[in-house]
Parts: sequence; C-alpha cells; structure tokens
Amino acid sequence: MIPYGRQNISAEDIAAVTAVLQSDCLTQGPQVPLFERNICQMTTAQYAVAANSATSVLHLACLALGVGAGDYVWTSPITFVASANCALYCCGEIDFVDVDRHTGNMCPKALECKLKQAKAQNCLPKVLIPVHMAGHSCDMRAIWQLAQDYGVRVIEDASHGVGGSYLGSKIGACEYSDITIFSFHPVKIITTAEGGVATTNDPALAESMALLRSHGITKTAEKLLRPDEGDWYYEQHELGFNYRMTELQAALGNSQIKRLDSFVEQRNKLVMTYVAELTKLNVTSVVPLENSYSAYHLMIVLLPESLDRKVVFDAMRAANIFVHVHYFPVHLQPYYLNKGFAEHDFPEAEYFYQHCLTLPLFPDLTEQEQAYIIDTLTGLLS
Repeated sequence: MIPYGRQNISAEDIAAVTAVLQSDCLTQGPQVPLFERNICQMTTAQYAVAANSATSVLHLACLALGVGAGDYVWTSPITFVASANCALYCCGEIDFVDVDRHTGNMCPKALECKLKQAKAQNCLPKVLIPVHMAGHSCDMRAIWQLAQDYGVRVIEDASHGVGGSYLGSKIGACEYSDITIFSFHPVKIITTAEGGVATTNDPALAESMALLRSHGITKTAEKLLRPDEGDWYYEQHELGFNYRMTELQAALGNSQIKRLDSFVEQRNKLVMTYVAELTKLNVTSVVPLENSYSAYHLMIVLLPESLDRKVVFDAMRAANIFVHVHYFPVHLQPYYLNKGFAEHDFPEAEYFYQHCLTLPLFPDLTEQEQAYIIDTLTGLLS
C-alpha cells in the first residue's frame, strides 16, 4: 500500500535519539531549548515554545491570549478538529468562517462579512484561527488587516506549513499573527513522533505559554514569592498542564530540521509532476497563493462534480493507493451538530469536502509509485 504520507527517518535521526536515551536527561534537558532555537532561526521569530503536540500548543496559545468563558474563537470548518476544540478547552465558544471552495482556506471576504455582522451584534470574536490547509498559506495580510481593524487576535494554525513562506517571509515569522502553530506528527513535513511548537514575537505570550506547559510552575528567582527558600524550591503560579516535549522528541526534531528544506523541495518537485499530468484530466489541483511557497503537506485535488468521489476513492484503495479525504467539515461532526451547527451553515466548506481527494505525497515517493498513482487515477477518470 502506498500511504498518503510517511515519515523519513535517517540513521542520523536514530543516532540522535539513541544519544539521548544514553544520556542523563530524557526530559527537561538541553534538546528542547535547542529545538526552540532552531525553530526561531528557521522562521526568524523571536520566541518558540515547544510542547508534546500541536493540539497542546493550540490550547496554550488560546490561554495565553486570554480566551475564557464567553469568548468566541473563529476558525475554519476545513481542518482537523483540534483547531476548534482548543477554544472549548478554555471554556470559550467556537464559530467558523467559510472557506474559498478552490483552496479550502479561510476566505477573507467571508471573514469581512462575518466581522461586520458580529460588530453590529456586539459579539466579535476574541481570537481568529486561520488554517494553512495542505501547507498553503491563507491570505494572511488580508486576514491580519481585518483582525487589526476589529481588534481580534490571530493564531496561525500552520500545522501543515512548516518550511513554507508567504510574501517573502517564512511561515512562523508571525508577521501577520500573534502566534503561529506547527505540528510534528509523523505524516507532517518533519516529525518529532508527536509534538508541536508555537512561535511568537511577543515575550509576554512566550512566557505565558512556557509557564502553562509545565503545571504553571516556575523556579525563576525574581518571580518567586519566597526567593530565599532554597535551590530545591519552586512555586506554582498558574493552573498549568503537563504539556512538555521530551528530550527524545526534540532530539529527533533537531536532526530532522536539518533536512527540512530538502523535504519541502522534494515535495514541490513531486507536485509539479502531479499538476502537469492532472491538467490533462478534468481535475483541479489545489495550489498555493501567488507570492507564496507551500510546504505541501498534502496533495489535494478537486474531482469533477460528475464523478462519484467514493467510487474513485474505493477503486484507488483497492489498487493499494492509500488516498485520503481532508477534511470532513468540523461543524458537521456529531459533537458540533449537538452544539447547534447544521448542514448548509458553511456551503463552500461543504462543497470543498464533497469534491476533494488527497493523493500520496512524501519525499520518498518514487517516480514509479507516482506514475502508478497517476495512471490509476487517469484510468478511473477517462
């Protein structure tokens, strides 16, 4: 079976993890701070805070921005559920902004319309979470300007986007957001097995997220109520969580990040082949905005309306090609239906879902495997 995504683990990666296993520190050692510095160097952001998953970092980001009971967070319906759940973890409320049916990314025009309505009703959101679907940056300049106009904070959910860029800046530089989130799940661009990181240029936000990821505990002398107690002493200042990234995860990340650029370059090369071949068919490839460079976590195509997507999906799976669908709209998940959302609430998102298909894409995909995928799909669409 050709998977839709697969990690690339080298001998250097294994050696890096093994070295940590043979060290004195499996957690709270030097590897996590090094990984955070590497992320800052890669993105040009001033601060990075690593945690055990991107979901955890989304939660930390919402908390750092003050999301609480009665506060609204808006995100995209085309995303993994964590992009919405993070607001509910803070006892906030969630709503969605419809997408562009051609990209699956949050639509600035839909956002502007919804913000105008919310202002008139005195119910503006506190935080907006645009999602860089497939690794393609949203139109962040337009989204950021709207957020500034309406006094809304912004978290970029770039779980798919590490290694990409937008308008000449690396995704994660936080030029058009308060905080950016990356994921390092095994099918992502680089992996720490599980793990996530938040970048920001705001020292207060970085300090808050770092405190909350480890039980709200500090040993920093100038923060202590009893600074003379002794070197063993620590204090809990907030109700935090055990969201720490381990040294094993960070060591893998520190090794993987050395190959980030080559991974993204190979993904883009494979996409060029896909697009060149699929233009011969009545299939639309989901591509990034102009003046941006996608990390291409996913290769998504939109099938013609005349086709039954499930028939194509089942036939590709039967041919040992593990195609996928990203994503079932969050507002139609049973949990969110029970919260009052309904079918047709976000028609562009539902259109995107009904026609999208994810093809295998990962750096080790061979020319022969890709040719087989294209030939199989061509046979089904001809």
